[in-house]
Amino acid sequence: MTVAGVGEFGLIDRVTARLTHGGSCLLGPGDDGAVVAAPDRRVVASTDVLVEGRHFRRDWSGAADVGHRAAAANLADIAAMGATPTALLVALCLPADLDTAWAEGLADGLGAEAATVGASVVGGDMSASPTLTIAVTALGDLGGRAPVVRSGARPGDVVALAGRTGWAAAGLTVLSRGFRTPRLLVEAYRRPEVPYAAGPHAARLGATAMIDISDGLLADLGHVAKASGVGVDVHRDAFEVPRQMRDAAQALGVDPYSWILAGGDDHALAATFPRSAALPAEWRPIGRVVEGEGVTVDGAAYDGPAGWDHFR
Repeated sequence: MTVAGVGEFGLIDRVTARLTHGGSCLLGPGDDGAVVAAPDRRVVASTDVLVEGRHFRRDWSGAADVGHRAAAANLADIAAMGATPTALLVALCLPADLDTAWAEGLADGLGAEAATVGASVVGGDMSASPTLTIAVTALGDLGGRAPVVRSGARPGDVVALAGRTGWAAAGLTVLSRGFRTPRLLVEAYRRPEVPYAAGPHAARLGATAMIDISDGLLADLGHVAKASGVGVDVHRDAFEVPRQMRDAAQALGVDPYSWILAGGDDHALAATFPRSAALPAEWRPIGRVVEGEGVTVDGAAYDGPAGWDHFR
């Protein structure tokens, strides 16, 4: 059965019936607006969009995989502000001949990823479109803490990373070359493993700046450097190349560090901390904040790819 066959409101009924709601959702789908609890009296908001052919391909990822990715991209932004995600709003632009089972699988993935942090899909919109597009807005709660912004890094701070980088980029390269293995890398592209709890934890530890690594480690640290008016130096030896990534890189003729330093979509969190901060195991030091500007690797300009830019 297609989307056109069930109609807009029939599809809405099918999708919303699959969604569950966490404690922050006071009123979910069904009215002109949802009601979400905001105990802090401030709401962190972020939005992102996925376009078929640009951000995902249905022959590479299942509907639930795309749902997980769409939710993760937004939930990670909330965590990078030091906040706890509470709700997602989802706008879907769908081809009329799309199978309803695909839309339902997408809803399953969105809801499941949101549930990992206790958040809910609380509403959204639908429209017909020749291009499958998913726009997600995430909301979050700061829990009484100040937001951790990009502009707070200071020379002498430690740069640390929670999560992994390069895995999704390696999986994307594998898929783009027509392969489906190593499965570990392909699955990392399809469903990122995001350290959501590390964001609020970093805020409690006194992080001075933080960012979600969506476009590549060096590119995103460049945003922190620019906003803070500092330089960032990354230590290459802070990154160990996993065996599966090393073997895939050798087979494909790729420098694995181009994935690790410039690959996006893993949604790791990078933060800067005062030198005196005691970092838990989830945060590993990868560099330092220095006087100057821009991002360097081992004190020198990096001559590989810098990261993702939609218009280049």
